[in-house]
Amino acid sequence: MRDMTMVTSAHKASGAGSIPLHPLTPEQELATRVRLAQALQMSLDPNEVLNLFYKHIQAIVSVSGIVFKFANGTTDLKIGRECLHHCDYRLTTDEGYLGEIIFNRSKRFAETELLTLEFLLSSLIYPLRNAVRYQTAMRLALLDPLTLVGNRAALDSALRRELQMAERHQHDLSLLMVDVDFFKRINDDYGHHRGDLVLCEVAKVIQSACRGSDITFRYGGEEFVVVLGKTDADGAKIIAERIRQQIAETHIAYNGKNISATVSIGIATRHQNEKEHINDLFERADKALYAAKESGRNRVISSDELLIRV
Repeated sequence: MRDMTMVTSAHKASGAGSIPLHPLTPEQELATRVRLAQALQMSLDPNEVLNLFYKHIQAIVSVSGIVFKFANGTTDLKIGRECLHHCDYRLTTDEGYLGEIIFNRSKRFAETELLTLEFLLSSLIYPLRNAVRYQTAMRLALLDPLTLVGNRAALDSALRRELQMAERHQHDLSLLMVDVDFFKRINDDYGHHRGDLVLCEVAKVIQSACRGSDITFRYGGEEFVVVLGKTDADGAKIIAERIRQQIAETHIAYNGKNISATVSIGIATRHQNEKEHINDLFERADKALYAAKESGRNRVISSDELLIRV
């Protein structure tokens, strides 16, 4: 690995490569910097920044593909295709490690090309850092800081989007409202810190019990909401029961004792060919949750069941 300010790691190449085989002239360097600087300031999306960079460098060093590996382990960004030959650069700013970028192509890179790539990367690193920083800030703004699931703002946005998709494609959509039973008692008996641990554990269990496409949010206090896309009432009941059972079987050790919790869950389903406002869906789920608590807690009730009872 080569080290620069951004710290480079290059799989050194030998032999002929693509153009240029000679270093850029000072005039070419200046013109390239200006073009790149203008282009890379057009977006705060890391994927778009890398795409712009990829397009602009092709006339200088031919590259078949780029892979960027985020320092925080976020899913890699991939542009173009991966090939046999590659050069790898570890990007580090004065604020720390940003990630690793890998250039791919079918022919080995010449030494002059590696030097040119290092020069080009000096124009990429700070726009890319700004984009990553912005993306991180936006993601954190939509997370509940305690449980690290989506917050109310994220819920509003996701539910509006999912409801529109369900109406457009005539899919079922279900909503779970999950409330921790007797949570005040847990806080009183074990303290608020242990109460927070219970909430974090409940959030983890909900996510593990759900499918990858389901989205979990903290609605407020000890209440969570799960949005189940393309899920009818029967499917929602199965998932809700799985959540309820797994939480009831979960224990948190504290001073030689086990803290346990149960949840009550209300379900509302937007059926095919039905048009329903978000508030109506919430109201039906909330009524079902209230019925679950009134009937003894640690149980699941759907709004459809309430209609049958009436």
